[in-house]
Amino acid sequence: MRIAIPVVNGALSAHFGHCQCFALVDVDEAAKRVLGREDVDAPPHEPGLLPAWLAQRGVEAIIAGGMGRRAQDLFSQHDIQVIVGAEARAPEALVGEYLAGTLATGANVCDH
Repeated sequence: MRIAIPVVNGALSAHFGHCQCFALVDVDEAAKRVLGREDVDAPPHEPGLLPAWLAQRGVEAIIAGGMGRRAQDLFSQHDIQVIVGAEARAPEALVGEYLAGTLATGANVCDH
């Protein structure tokens, strides 16, 4: 499985559409371990672009702080699971907690 995390200054970006890059983390869900990480520069911000762009890179889930409803719907159309309300922390910590089933999420920090 490949999980995308929007990153700014080394930690999860509060709004996925305005990040510097995406950490694409490959995991073995059965073994609950990280297999590798690739950081990819984010394309210029353009509404509706990221779901298809990430789907082309094999992403199956995205962990975000906040995301608008329209973007969530577009990710769903590309069969990408969306997890919102995560804290701004290092991608490895977030993925580790996701695999362990302990990822704490709160309110969606996006208001559009």
